[in-house]
Amino acid sequence: MAWFYLILAGLCEIGWVLGLKISQGSNTRLLGVVMAVVFIGGSGFLLWLAQREIPIGTSYAVWTGIGAAGAFAVGVLFFGDSTSLGRYLGVLLIIVGVVTLKLSH
Repeated sequence: MAWFYLILAGLCEIGWVLGLKISQGSNTRLLGVVMAVVFIGGSGFLLWLAQREIPIGTSYAVWTGIGAAGAFAVGVLFFGDSTSLGRYLGVLLIIVGVVTLKLSH
């Protein structure tokens, strides 16, 4: 269950970053802030649950890796963030690192 909690925590990381982006609009500021607060709270709680069984270094790296790669994907797909071979390579390296940490656990 710990790895399930950790993956959910990483997905919630994407949610709070998305909430911050949504809060940039004057009409969606309150919605975005509430969304960010709810997701960061959920993310932190799920990370806490995961760390009962997964070492802190591994859990933190996986948590931030999922959040970073996911936020990159959301930015590109929904907000027109720029892309380049280097940016895709960087995200690929994050994903490879997360998978390596999981397999090495």
